[in-house]
Formats: sequence, C-alpha cells, structure tokens
Amino acid sequence: MWKGILLVLLGACSFGILSTIVKSGYHQGYTLGELCSVQAGFGMIALWIIHLFSGRATYGLTNKDARTCFILGSSTGLVSVTYYQSVQYIPASVAIILLMQFTWMSMLAEWIIYKKRPTGVQWLAVGCILGGTLLAGGIFNNNETPLNWKGIGFGMLAALCYTVFIVVSGRVAASLGPVLKSAWIVTGAFVVITLLFPPVYLVNGRFIGSGLWVWGLPLAAFGTVLPPFLFSKGMPQTGVSLGAILSAAELPVAMLAATIFLHESVSGLQILGVVIILSAIVMANLKRRK
Repeated sequence: MWKGILLVLLGACSFGILSTIVKSGYHQGYTLGELCSVQAGFGMIALWIIHLFSGRATYGLTNKDARTCFILGSSTGLVSVTYYQSVQYIPASVAIILLMQFTWMSMLAEWIIYKKRPTGVQWLAVGCILGGTLLAGGIFNNNETPLNWKGIGFGMLAALCYTVFIVVSGRVAASLGPVLKSAWIVTGAFVVITLLFPPVYLVNGRFIGSGLWVWGLPLAAFGTVLPPFLFSKGMPQTGVSLGAILSAAELPVAMLAATIFLHESVSGLQILGVVIILSAIVMANLKRRK
C-alpha cells in the first residue's frame, strides 16, 4: 500500500514541475511548437523502446484498442498545446490551477455521457473548487497585474481536453498493457502536434545547435514517460479514489516549483485557495471511496 502511495505521489510531482520547465524554456527563446514537439517525440521513442524490451505482444493499428488509443492521443496532444500556450500568458502557478478544473469537468462529463449523477457532496466539492480557484488565481489580490484572458482561455481549454482524456481513457484498451497503451496514445499526440507545428527545428539547426534536445529529455521524462508508468504501478495498490486524492499533489508542487525557480509571488489568499481546492478534491473522493 505504502509503495503504491509513493509511486502515485511521484507521478503527481512529475506532472507538477512541467509548467516550470516549459516557462523556463520560453525564457531561453524556445517556441510553443518546439517544446511540445520534442516532448512528444522523445516520449514516443522512449515508450516504444521500453515496450519492445518488455517482450510483450505488440498490437498494431489493425487492433481496435490500438486505433482507439492512437485517436485518443489527439486529446493529450491538445492538452500540451493549450496548457503550454496558457503558460505563455499567465504565471505557471495560475495555469496549473486552471488545468485542475478537470476535476469538476469530469464529474459533469460522466453525468452527461454515462448518466452517473454526482452526489450532494460532489456538488459541494465543485462549489469549493470554483471558489478556491478564484482565490488561488489571485483575483482578489491588490496591486496585481490583471491576468491575461488569453491565458485563462487556453488554461480552461487544457482542462476540457484533459477531461476528455480522463473520461474516455479509463474505459478503453483494456487488452493493452499500460506501456503499450501509453505508447500508442503518445504516438497519436505526436502526430497531432506535428501537423500543428511541423518540426522545422530538425533542419534549421535549432535541435542540436540551440540545445533544444536537452529540454526534450526532462519534458519527455516528467510529462510523458514517468507519470503513466508510476500511475499504472501505483493506482492498483491505492485504488482510484485514494489515487485521485494523491494525484492532487500536482497542484502544490507546481506552485512551489514556480515560486522557487521562477520567483513567482504567491499571496496568502492564493495559498488559502489551494488549500480549499485540495480539501474539496479529498472530500469528493473520500465520499466516493466509502
């Protein structure tokens, strides 16, 4: 049990530091398309290598589950694009808060699609998450620069795309192992990102000359390879509800990383908002667990 808890926490922490890495990449002059592309490309190569060395059966696109995962990859590709676009306009500590709105969006999606009506406690949690978001986003801070509406819009789009992935991915591709499933999903994401942002960095010298490949390694490791592996190993031991609570560690880790490495200021009201959001997530999932 404790091993599972540690694995899920490590997976959440991996996701949490992504926005700080991306923001730092922007400061070095790299573009949205370059960062998204190298993350998906390196991640795709790493996952396929891991799968091939595992010795397990490989299912191609003639397999229905493999095709579904490949198509599902478009949603994860769009999560990266919209989330990283959001980080361009607003602080990384605020972008992660907007992404966390998938917690209540997924409840509504399951109600609409699968007729799984949220409980009273879950509705209360939704209200707390929305209220906490207003505080954590710095809406009520004095003498602060107003948030860019483009950043807010892209952040909410990222949450919506992530909701699609969360709601659908758990119900498809049961015949594929976690690594092969992730490999096909990331391959689909790479195709979508390549269509949106052709990898011209491969021919203009930026991949090697500017050191772009160096940034691809941590982005792929913390955003594509480690989290699926850690979650696939840890979630069966913790259960979905406890796993969801532990996954919320992504939020404080992201804010802490942005404060330490990007020197973003976080007020007391924002910390209170984060506490309210985390409490709401715990409340909703503890009720589900019971």
